[in-house]
Order: sequence, then structure tokens, then C-alpha cells
Amino acid sequence: MKRIKLFLPQYTFIISLIFTTVSCSKSKQEYATMLIYGGTIYTVDTTSVTVEAVAAKDNKILFAGSLEEAETYKNKLTKIIDLKGKTMTPGFIEGHGHFMGLGYNELNLDFMNTTSYQAIVDAVAERVKNAEPGEWIIGRGWHQSKWDSMPSEIVHGFQTHHLLSEVSPNNPVYLRHASGHAGFANAKAMEIAGLNELALDGIKKYDVEGGEVLVDALGRPTGVFNERAQTLITDHIPEKTLESDKKAFELAIKACHKNGITSFHDAGIPKETIALYKQMKSEGKMDIRIYAMLTGWDKDLLNEWYKKGIMVDQDHLFTIRSVKLNCDGALGSRGAWLLEPYTDRPGHFGHETLPMEFVKETAINGLKNGFQVCSHAIGDRANREILDRYELAFESLPNSTKNHRFRIEHAQHLHPEDIPRFAELNVIPAMQAVHMSSDRPWAIDRLGEKRIKEGAYMWQSLLKSGVPIVNGTDVPVEPIDPIASFYASVSRKTLKGTPEGGYEPDQKMTRSQALKSYTLDAAYGAFEEDIKGSIVVGKLADFTIFNQDIMIIAEDKILDTKVTMTIFNGEVVYNSEE
Repeated sequence: MKRIKLFLPQYTFIISLIFTTVSCSKSKQEYATMLIYGGTIYTVDTTSVTVEAVAAKDNKILFAGSLEEAETYKNKLTKIIDLKGKTMTPGFIEGHGHFMGLGYNELNLDFMNTTSYQAIVDAVAERVKNAEPGEWIIGRGWHQSKWDSMPSEIVHGFQTHHLLSEVSPNNPVYLRHASGHAGFANAKAMEIAGLNELALDGIKKYDVEGGEVLVDALGRPTGVFNERAQTLITDHIPEKTLESDKKAFELAIKACHKNGITSFHDAGIPKETIALYKQMKSEGKMDIRIYAMLTGWDKDLLNEWYKKGIMVDQDHLFTIRSVKLNCDGALGSRGAWLLEPYTDRPGHFGHETLPMEFVKETAINGLKNGFQVCSHAIGDRANREILDRYELAFESLPNSTKNHRFRIEHAQHLHPEDIPRFAELNVIPAMQAVHMSSDRPWAIDRLGEKRIKEGAYMWQSLLKSGVPIVNGTDVPVEPIDPIASFYASVSRKTLKGTPEGGYEPDQKMTRSQALKSYTLDAAYGAFEEDIKGSIVVGKLADFTIFNQDIMIIAEDKILDTKVTMTIFNGEVVYNSEE
């Protein structure tokens, strides 16, 4: 008995200490607000390709690993998501698009899937029935190179306005090309712009710096306006309203969620759109992460932001730290700026739509003020000229080039000598793989076989040189569906599955490369790889869930893939089953 009395206090103390330690440990345990398991989860993280489960607390990833350990983060309030065999990846990032263009495509006439000029005429005729006289009819998405047949009357490979004008005599009509680099107007729109009167005066050509008005043999405008010549018409289109802007914004978010997009690189926005985004965020409606590029057309806007500096949102919803420059046109409208003439239009080299001296000036200002510069370049000359201007800027400010992450948007057609320069200068190519699927069948007519094979859509060559590729769709130039771009990346085929083996198959991405281009590499292209792009503890809880495993299914089944759920900021924002 004495021995018990002697040691009992010590045992009591030890038991008490153990109990206290366990209690404190339990009280400090973080519990998940969401637990996801039951399918294949790709992390895009080098330490672990896949995990069994992911736990999130509010909008951050709390745990990624085994299901057994993940369940220790569960309590009665945790939302449980059983994937039931589906596949989850980090939230997909649209690496180059036009957010408000996506929204307005939902509001206006959408010609993305039209296959003939007559289909456009019929759609406008239908809209005229319910339009007030004088009301503008706006649309976008036509592409003459994708039609099944061409009309009998064409000029430089484009249709003329006469059929369109016949069905819309009292309504001005303006229909943007799918690329956004050309537009098509009816007679009423040209009348409002004063262009018909100029033609009657005998003026046979309209000189527009950085653009072109297509005219017929008599010098009359055909209705097609290329590049900066579009402003001759667009300056007369009534301003958008705040109400229509808000509606388009909401429709764009809805479209992103449906397609598994949780972040969006908005390629060039003006001050009015900046104000709209700030308002939508203040109203709690910014259910997408927007990485915005300032439009380079507005020098006053650029100077204003150079003075106040970059805006990195602590909520990671709306960030501005880059500038977008439009330096040439599109291949479809023969506006891309080439080193040699177009194969199907001798003597024509495309358009330099922005002076290269301004590119150099902007690159220097970007380095001085911490802004990334992102320059649109499709043609091989545009790409070379921009790389040259970037290099001059880097040489003039060598102490400011450590982490510039300057980009070239599209980088579609490169001279072979310029391919290694991207890695040498640490310039990121932001390339939309789906453009290859859409353009490659007719692009060979524009460029010829040699230029296509040596320098078109050179994904694997660029990746092997040591630069990441930022993927995307350039929506509304192409539909925002990331599966189409993923498929193009790994197959080099059209969306109809042709040709067998793909175009220039040595330039295909692997599936791992393609997934990374839509997640971690896209995040890197926006200085955001530390907060998103992979499923790692501490990063944002943005996830995309597919109905099948895009990493292992047969290639011909990839386009059957559907987004079944999108999780943004730790919340389910889209569920196909609801």
C-alpha cells in the first residue's frame, strides 16, 4: 500500500499530461469544409502525380494524399464529394481569351458554326423581323475558309455585301470575323459611315493605316473591313450600356463554369471594362479569377497605370499587371504580318497594326514599372520584329529582366531561326492549340507547305527548347471548350478527327504537357504558380471534374469528355447533374 501511495501521484500526473496533450492536439485539428475522393485525381505536381483524396478548408487546399489520412480532416459539417470514378484536375485556366467577347457572343448573333454565306444571310433576315428600323444588328463568328462553299461573287477570297444588304435594307449590320481582325458590313452600315457616298464620288481605295477596306473592280466597298479599317464602321455603333455589360459578364461566368474554367487571362481590356470588373467584384459577383491585360491602344491608360503600378488582388480575383499589344492581324483575313508574301495573294504581306517603335517603348516601360508585356503576333515577321524589340529593351535594362515573363500571344507561325529565341530571351509563347485544328486545313493555302512544316504551331520544338506554353482558345474566336484544345494539343487533328496521325505529328504535345499547359504553365504565365495550377497544400481550391480520364482514354474518345462539376474557391459552382 505504501508503494501505491508513493507512485500514484506520478501516474496521475503522467496520465493527466497525456490527456492534456491529446486534447490540445485535437482542439488544434483543422477540419475540412470539403472532402473529395473516389476517382482519379491528377495533381500536376512533380512529387505526386495522383492522390486518392483532397481536403479543402474554405478556399484553400488543406490536404492532398491518401483517403485514410484525408478522413481525419472530416467532421459532421464537411461536404463530401464522391467522384464515383470520375477524374479531377486543378481548375482549368483559359490562357488567352476575351471575357466580355465571350459574354456578348451569348447576347448577339453567333455565327461560329455557320457553314455558308447563305446561313449568315438567313440568320440576319430572321433577326430583322423583330428589330426596330435603324436598330443595329451585331454578330460574330463567321469564317469564309470554314464554309462548305463560297458564293459566286467574291473579292480577294471574301463575300460581298449585296445579299446581306437585300435582307436588311433598314437596319445597319456589322458582323465580326471569327478572328476579330475583320468585319462585314451591309449597305446601311456603310451609308451611316459615309462610305457609299465616297464610292459615288469616284474614290476607289480607302487608305487606313494598319488596315484595309476591300473594294471591287469599280472601287466600291465590298463590305469587308480588315484590321484597323474596322473603325470606319465600329465608330458608328452605339455604345454598350451598363445593363448589357453586366448581363454579358454574368453569361461569360456561366459559360466558364460549364466548361471547367476557373481562371481567365483577359487579353486586352479598356478602362470601362476595368471599372465594370471592379464593380462586379464589389457586388460579390466575381466568381472567376481574371488576370487582365491593359489594352495597348490607349496610351493614356498605360501611362496612368505605369504611375500607380501593378494591382495584385489579395483575394486573387482581379489582377492587373500586364499590357496587351496588337501587332498584326489574323491569318484567315490575310492580316498576319509575314516575311514573305501570302502564297494565295501574291504581293501581300499582311499588316503591321502597331508601330514596332511603340512595342519597344512599351517593353521598356514594362520593365521599368513591373508590367509584363504580351504582344499579339501570328505571322512570322510579327514574331521576329517583337522578339527583336523585346531583346533591345532587355539589353537597355539588364537589371530589370530577371523575372519579366514577357509573352507573345499566339506565336502561330515562326521562322525556324526564331524558335530558340523564345527560350534564350525567356519569352513565353501563349498558343491556342485549337487554332491548329481550325486553321491548318486551309493555312497551307496561305503559307505553302514549306512554311507550314518548318514553322507552324511548333509546340514540341518550343517545349523542348525550355519554355512553357500557355494554352487556351482565344474565345470568342473559338468556343471556350478546353477539351477541344486539349484534343488538338495531343492529336494535331481537326475536330473531325482528320488526318490520320495528325498534321506534323512530331509537334504533338504529350498528355502531361497538354494538361500542364492548361493549369500550372498557364498559372506561371500570370505569375500565379504559387497560388494555383496544381493540387498542393496551401493553393486555391479550384478544381475541374470530368466524366472520364482524359489522360488515358483512347484519343478518339477525348472529344466525348464532358465537364461534370466545377469547384471554384472551395464551392461547387457548376454541377451537370443539377
